[in-house]
Amino acid sequence: MQSKLSDIELIQQTLAGNQSAYADLVKRHQRFVFTLALRFAKGREDAEEIAQDCFVKAYRSLSSFQGQSKFSTWLYSIVYTTAMTFLRKKRIATDSIDDEHTFIQVEHHESGYDTDNLENKSRSFYLNQAIEQLLPDDATIITLFYKGEQSLEEIAQTLGIEANTVKVKLFRARQRLKEKLERNLKQEVKELI
Repeated sequence: MQSKLSDIELIQQTLAGNQSAYADLVKRHQRFVFTLALRFAKGREDAEEIAQDCFVKAYRSLSSFQGQSKFSTWLYSIVYTTAMTFLRKKRIATDSIDDEHTFIQVEHHESGYDTDNLENKSRSFYLNQAIEQLLPDDATIITLFYKGEQSLEEIAQTLGIEANTVKVKLFRARQRLKEKLERNLKQEVKELI
């Protein structure tokens, strides 16, 4: 019966102490949250961990939800920040391993290692570095469009804005990303010289 209640009604019941209302809210949005988490994470296990963290964070801060936007939009912001935090922590742990692995490869197979792979890692590094320097709105749209491979309509639905607005924001975000990349690469060239 509770599944026919609106998100707002389920939130009110949860805040009044009804735990099963929150369980219904989780069931209603778990596929959405998992799908978004999976777009950020590379593996199913990481996505499940992110999704679980999101629902815990949402539960803890449910009283701060003001209802000015849809619950799914509010929940998405939690998914985004949780996923970014998770990926930063994971990247810190894996970057050092990757660097060591590359070093060993160069040492043992001087002429045999894949220069294309190293070049792709370098491109990916500079791109990720530039995305991290963007404002959260710009980084979100770039990430959803390119890494999440979502259409303008899907992004509009997720963010609760018009598809034309997404198109404009994506254009501006690309421009800012280009500026960040040019600035970062110019700095790298100066450091090499």
